[in-house]
Amino acid sequence: MIYELTNPLTKTLITHLRDQKSDAVRFRHIVAELTKQLLYEALKNASLVKKEILTWRGKGSFESIDEENIIVTTVLRAGLPMLESAMNTLPNAVGGFLAMKRDEVTHKSVLYYDRLPECKGKTIILVDPMVATGGSMVDAIELIKNREPLKIVTLNIIGSPEGLSVVSSKYPDIDIYIAQIDEKLNDDKFIIPGLGDAGDRAYNTL
Repeated sequence: MIYELTNPLTKTLITHLRDQKSDAVRFRHIVAELTKQLLYEALKNASLVKKEILTWRGKGSFESIDEENIIVTTVLRAGLPMLESAMNTLPNAVGGFLAMKRDEVTHKSVLYYDRLPECKGKTIILVDPMVATGGSMVDAIELIKNREPLKIVTLNIIGSPEGLSVVSSKYPDIDIYIAQIDEKLNDDKFIIPGLGDAGDRAYNTL
C-alpha cells in the first residue's frame, strides 16, 4: 500500500525543499523533519513490548517499540539524512547500508557495498528520499527480501506515480510511506516538479 502524507505542515516543508534558496544545512534539516513525520505514520500501529528501565523513582516497566528488532537501511548517499533522523528517533535501532550504481550499458543496478546486519525476523525500514523510476528501490527490496526479514517498510520524501507503480506492482506487500507524490517523470527520468538531485543538494556537491 502507498500512504501519502496530506497535512499542511508536510506540504509547507516540501515547498521549502523545492526552494533553491534552501542551502545544504536547511535541506538536510527539512529532510530530517519529514522523516520523523513519515516514521510516526509508519509506526502508529506498531506492537509494543514491556521494557524495564531505571527511573527517578527506581526500576519500572513501561511500553516501548521493540527498537532492537528494527533495522533502518539506506541506499547511499542521499538517504543519509533520513537514516540519521530515524535513528535519532529510535536510538536502539540498528543501521544498515547499501550502495548501488546503475550500469550504463545494461541499466541494471550493481551492488558495490553491503553492510546489512542480520535481517531474518526483523522489521526493515528502508529510507530513500526520491523514487523516480523505482528501479533502485526494487533492487534494494529484492536484496533485503532474500535475507528473510519479518517486514519491509519504505519511507520516501518525493516520488513519481510511475516509479511508485513499479515498486507497488512488483512488491504489493510493501508499505510505502511518502511525503509527496509528484506529477510525473519527464523524458530524462527526472521527477517533475521534483527537488533536483537530493544528494547533491544535501551535501553541496552540485
